[in-house]
Amino acid sequence: MTSQPPTSPPPPGAEAVPTCYRHPDRETYVRCQRCDRPICPDCMREAAVGHQCVECVREGSRDMRPAQAVFGGAAVAAPRVTWALLIANVLAYGAEVLMPDQVLGRFQMWSLGVYQGEWWRLITNAFLHAPPPSFWHILFNMWALYAIGPELERRFGSVRFATLYLLAALGGSVAVYLFGTAAVGASGAIYGLFGALFVMARRLGYDARGVIWLIGINVVITFVIPGISWQGHLGGLVTGTLVAAGFAYAPARNRTAVQLAIAAAVLVALILVVTLLPPYGIPAAFVTG
Repeated sequence: MTSQPPTSPPPPGAEAVPTCYRHPDRETYVRCQRCDRPICPDCMREAAVGHQCVECVREGSRDMRPAQAVFGGAAVAAPRVTWALLIANVLAYGAEVLMPDQVLGRFQMWSLGVYQGEWWRLITNAFLHAPPPSFWHILFNMWALYAIGPELERRFGSVRFATLYLLAALGGSVAVYLFGTAAVGASGAIYGLFGALFVMARRLGYDARGVIWLIGINVVITFVIPGISWQGHLGGLVTGTLVAAGFAYAPARNRTAVQLAIAAAVLVALILVVTLLPPYGIPAAFVTG
């Protein structure tokens, strides 16, 4: 066995200089706090302590659950559905001002028209209002939508809120179809939001007495002031309350599937009512003729 002379240490500065694992041409002495790989300034991401590399940040984001609304669905940063509904109602009212006979004659709720196959009236009616010179109708409905829409959208999520609004509007129109003759307005949908506000307050343990007073006063106004469609108001109120209760009290397990089933069941029930039952508010001669 031959002896070897001791190996002399490398001169200072001869050690390998660490380089960024993504950019090998860049020297760096900063390492990722998770994987300990060297990272250059372009690959650094701020962390609670130190920095992390791009891949570790991406992996950590994949493990995080996205924020959700209280009753399911993605969290709502801005109430876009509420604003979209406001804009749609205002634009429809502008069309009424320009062409009142054409717009109302074609799109407002009319029981006989629906019975004869003009099904679109059940929904388009919810975006129309009493034509000028009457402005109180659209002002009240849009004020109510502006006042309570954003809070309900944040609690229920945008998709569920839109579903609630449209089903309540449809429920109001179906009630007009059954027990009235003609109507116009988004009041059915707005009363549905009143019912949803009550359900939300009860579900979250808030004091619901103020909401009860709000609903009670508006129901009284419905029957006291002439020319108001009680059918549309009460139909929207009942439908919106039922849908909101189904959304709010759905079990945490399979919540989305249960909520979807509830919305689908309400939609099918409303369609069957219009399909199978005649409008009682229309004289029999028109219905059978």
